[in-house]
Amino acid sequence: MVETVISIRAARLGDEAEIASVHDAAWREAYRGVIPGRELERMIARRGPAWWRLAIARRTPLLVLEFSDSVVGYVSYGRNRVPALGYGGEIFELYLAPECQGCGFGRRMFDAARKDLAGHGLSNLVVWALADNERAVSFYRRLGGRVLRRARETFGGQQRERVAFGFG
Repeated sequence: MVETVISIRAARLGDEAEIASVHDAAWREAYRGVIPGRELERMIARRGPAWWRLAIARRTPLLVLEFSDSVVGYVSYGRNRVPALGYGGEIFELYLAPECQGCGFGRRMFDAARKDLAGHGLSNLVVWALADNERAVSFYRRLGGRVLRRARETFGGQQRERVAFGFG
């Protein structure tokens, strides 16, 4: 019998190439047709292994989900960047490799980040998602997020709506 181990742990040096690979694939899956193609590729290119290595070295709160010794997801989080919303914590990014989406891993990563934030006194949190990213919007609604605010963001000269979800 082969045992498959699924774990969530803090990112460590050596994970950067796998995190970059998940980032690239997940962003293309989530934003193709939402963010203009050239701008999307520029955004992806900025987040190569060197970027992730620096984030890990700086001890950015960053968890990875390992499935059979491979990093297949990540979540980054910290203090809310928009204090006026009245929420202490924020999940900045939560992404899974496309082939691992829909398996419950996203919920596990969300819960792990939320637990760590609460352990640092940040018991409520906010998450922003592009409104056209239907999978993310649906995911955060299913987790019980309530819409706090809507805002506009420009990508390659085109405006897109983003939505802030609050979790108490």
